[in-house]
Amino acid sequence: MKTKQGHAITVLVVDDSPETIELIRRNLESVGYEIYSATNVQSALTLLATVNVNLVITDLKMPGENGMELVRHVAENCKGVGTLVITGFPSIQGAVESIKIGAEEYLVKPFTDDELFKSVERVLAKTARYKKEPVSGSHTNFGIIGNSEKMQKVFTIINKAKNTNATVLINGESGTGKELVARALHYGSNSSAAPFVPVNCGGIPDTLLESELFGYVKGAFTGATETRAGFFQTADGGTIFLDEISNTSLAMQAKLLRVLQEKEFYMVGSKKPINVNIRIVAATNVDLMQLVKKGLFREDLYYRLNIIAIDLPPLRERAKDIMLLLEFFLQKYVRELGKDPMQFSKKALKSLNEYSWPGNVRELQNLVHRLVIMADDNTIDTPDLPESFRFSATRSRSLSRRLTEVERDYIIDVLAANKNNISQTAQILGIDRKTLREKLKKTDR
Repeated sequence: MKTKQGHAITVLVVDDSPETIELIRRNLESVGYEIYSATNVQSALTLLATVNVNLVITDLKMPGENGMELVRHVAENCKGVGTLVITGFPSIQGAVESIKIGAEEYLVKPFTDDELFKSVERVLAKTARYKKEPVSGSHTNFGIIGNSEKMQKVFTIINKAKNTNATVLINGESGTGKELVARALHYGSNSSAAPFVPVNCGGIPDTLLESELFGYVKGAFTGATETRAGFFQTADGGTIFLDEISNTSLAMQAKLLRVLQEKEFYMVGSKKPINVNIRIVAATNVDLMQLVKKGLFREDLYYRLNIIAIDLPPLRERAKDIMLLLEFFLQKYVRELGKDPMQFSKKALKSLNEYSWPGNVRELQNLVHRLVIMADDNTIDTPDLPESFRFSATRSRSLSRRLTEVERDYIIDVLAANKNNISQTAQILGIDRKTLREKLKKTDR
């Protein structure tokens, strides 16, 4: 069963009876619904925070918090999610009350398969999501926007890894959202109430990185006028995110390896070990194995970090998500800046969709922000775009052109988009610098 937009309809079934859950699961899965289940309200709330749900089917009487609290939570916090209450005869009054606070319908136990199907269909027909799925809900996972096949694989790994203590290495170009993935792993885990501490290893001089990570005691060095805790102590019980891990020195890598192996470290100037219960998530925008081969990164640390690998695709490899991201950020900045509703023209969208986005999602976000600020009216058209976009949009796409012309125009587009940076352009084109220079010479003839 799918929505009008072609996405599987997901149903969360909440009941303390495994038999009831299994009955509903079997019936709904037989006609194509995707089913999640929970045996109590707290588990249901966790699922609602981490997966996209179209419909909640819940019992009212359960141990702990009752289903009424769940109905109220969905009504107040989950836009476009329908609610179907199932109840025994003695609880009809409660079911009626649940309708008042947000449930669309109630179904009395025992019910037939046909009654279940019809009730589900009626609830879905009433909900906004079934009629029109908003970008901000139907295509997001853990706050990350994406509906492409490659991003679905990323979401699958996050779901499997979030409640483990295994170290995770996130690989991806700059601007692909590596910190978002790290936050998803933390805030989707059982330790979400504990600290999440992001550290940009590339933004801290190596001489200061050790004291920043591990802290220092008073008198450890000139200027250490007091004892100060480091990032690892701050993150105790939670997650520390080490971005740009490739920028650490071999000496620092040895210290990080000790933390991973022994779960302890020393503050600068102290001989007393400090034990921590911490999860390490690292990220890199370069191939660490290539650094290992060059002797610039410890092989043993690489394998300790790479227990679970998440490869974030660049935006040019997830073209299906570009329109979603454009619409999401357009709505976001229109709302934040208090502007009237805005839209992109068809020509502008075509140009934006064909762009290679070397700066990935960050570049797209910054561009939309700037366009919303600078727009003179409610439609963002091709002339409003930067020159590289306009140049790409207005060039002839005739099918009678020779292949060499198409290649020349594409190289010029990518070069312009990267501000004539030869190295970045060669990387995007998948060729070496020498080959690119030879091709550029031909374009000048």
